Amino acid sequence: MDGAPFKARLLAVAAAVEDELDRRLSYEPRPGEAVRPRRLLEAMRYATLGGGKRLRGFLVVETAAALGRSDAGPIRAGAAIECLHAYSLIHDDLPAMDDDDLRRGRPATHRAFNEATAILAGDALQTLAFEILASPETDKSAETRVSLSAGLARAAGLAGMVGGQMLDIAAETSASRLASEEIARLQAMKTGALIRFSVEAGALLARASRNAFALLSEYGAALGAAFQIADDLLDAEGDPAMLGKRARKDSARHKATLVASLGVEGARRELGALVEKAKAAVDAAGLDDAGDALRAAAEFVATRQT
Repeated sequence: MDGAPFKARLLAVAAAVEDELDRRLSYEPRPGEAVRPRRLLEAMRYATLGGGKRLRGFLVVETAAALGRSDAGPIRAGAAIECLHAYSLIHDDLPAMDDDDLRRGRPATHRAFNEATAILAGDALQTLAFEILASPETDKSAETRVSLSAGLARAAGLAGMVGGQMLDIAAETSASRLASEEIARLQAMKTGALIRFSVEAGALLARASRNAFALLSEYGAALGAAFQIADDLLDAEGDPAMLGKRARKDSARHKATLVASLGVEGARRELGALVEKAKAAVDAAGLDDAGDALRAAAEFVATRQT
């Protein structure tokens, strides 16, 4: 699967995940809720709806589908991970972090609202992600729901996304440049952990065998690393008008990237190797034609322009 069929599938899954997010972020209080503060909800919707490729949600849905599950459960789990991702972008854009004014071609949430509202919107989206995963509507098995919740917590927390962000901040003011291996570890935490977990979540929901789960986890790890290198290359070479955010900011802030460490051509070679590693893991998992969307996702990550 490549070209138009892949893009059509990506759009279809994105629309399904978007519909689920719209329902989770409705203005009407849900059972057990007294009220949903309108301005807070507006900020949450602003940051979450109407933008992005929903790649993480796509990976949940397509991994589950490749293993034989295609009901609403993976869509709900994908929406949960997109809530977590949206929270991370809100906080990442804050002046105390990357201090970005633009996100997806429009003012960042703290610019459209204010910093306090943005922080609270991120906090609320993070907790909503776990509420969705903990619901029996996502999966009837309590054991699976616990595994999903624990997996997302690990991917997002101290040894995952948040820990990676801390390492990234520290690297900006370090007296010495990080080695390529250190940069790869940082990026595996900051960006890769959530992408890897998106694949693992689909495998958990589809009751993958231990061997298939391990191989798909390898796929997710390689895909996450490829995604970050492609992102760094876009920052170095991309068109800000297409990106919908500032470019050339990594070098200005002395960010630890493999583009800075290996050079543009070296980073491109590493990107190509990671794409091949990801596709090989899908092959080893024995998914055959059912894994075509996952293979195509690896190619898409490497060649995207936004």
